[in-house]
Amino acid sequence: METAKKLTMHVDMDAFLPATDEEKAYMAKMRPSSTFFKDGVKRLIKNKVALTSFVVIVLITVASVFLPMFWPYSYDNMLGVTPGRPVDASYNNLAPFEYGRTEQKQIDAGERVFPHIFGTDASGRDYFIRVVYGARISLAVGFFASIIVLIIGMTIGSVAGYCGGKVDLIIMRIVDIIYSLPDMLMVILLASVLKIGLTPVIDGTVFARIGSNIISLFIVFGVLYWVSMSRLIRGQILSLREQEYVLASRAAGAKGSWIITKHLLPNCISVVIISTALQIPSAIFTESYLSFLGLGVNAPMPSLGSLASDALNGLTSYPYRLVIPALVISLIVLSLNLFGDGLRDAFDPKLRT
Repeated sequence: METAKKLTMHVDMDAFLPATDEEKAYMAKMRPSSTFFKDGVKRLIKNKVALTSFVVIVLITVASVFLPMFWPYSYDNMLGVTPGRPVDASYNNLAPFEYGRTEQKQIDAGERVFPHIFGTDASGRDYFIRVVYGARISLAVGFFASIIVLIIGMTIGSVAGYCGGKVDLIIMRIVDIIYSLPDMLMVILLASVLKIGLTPVIDGTVFARIGSNIISLFIVFGVLYWVSMSRLIRGQILSLREQEYVLASRAAGAKGSWIITKHLLPNCISVVIISTALQIPSAIFTESYLSFLGLGVNAPMPSLGSLASDALNGLTSYPYRLVIPALVISLIVLSLNLFGDGLRDAFDPKLRT
């Protein structure tokens, strides 16, 4: 009977009966709903290297933000310097877990003194908290510089890709000119010029606390480093602007800005996330070597690059002062690069297997 039913040409009406509640529940369990973001997060979690790198970045960030609130020493507090009293030079250039003369007397008297984990520098400042503050400055500069690059590059790239024609031609020629400039030389030149020009302008304002060097760094990133992001966004927009939903929006009378923000940029979000994550270590490295050259943060505010530069004066006697900030820079940049690679593997549709 079953064989005859299969061979018949009549339509089996039982196959068109509405599904029962039990069958619907079974299908919902078999095929749970998902999104592009959820799928990407699942793939990212499976990447142990990227997940470990993310944990390292979070730990360094949390430590650099909250640890100074509880640490008994400040980054600019010179131990042994008391107004009206002679300077106690025993606090200068302490080795790790060593103590100054006054602290040693307190320990001998039975008092507890918080140790100097990395010792002190030539001015008697606790070196550990200066490294923590240096990591905070480097991470903050890298994050905000990447946001600036993202905003400028995404805006210019989306306009060039959507408008095309002469607008695209002019913007791309400007991009080519900036690409032809030597990056290192232009960064140093702009940082030097802006440092001199910004100092009298920001004196007495809220920006004076940030410092002319940090502001000049942000301007340098905004002027030079947006070109790669704009080219990437432009290429994505060029491939998406001829899609049917874009043509339908145009036919419905939608403006170009609405189409870019509602249709084109959301479809480029994976590329934007990946590029921004990979831009942060580049910004941190740029800030570090500018601080190493003396064009970074203003003293006494520490940066990992300025700490490494200061350590050169006592390299033979205190080599750990150069090794510690160099290791922290390497750890931050390596973790961010590995996490960026993990984001690319998880969210790039072309790399799906």
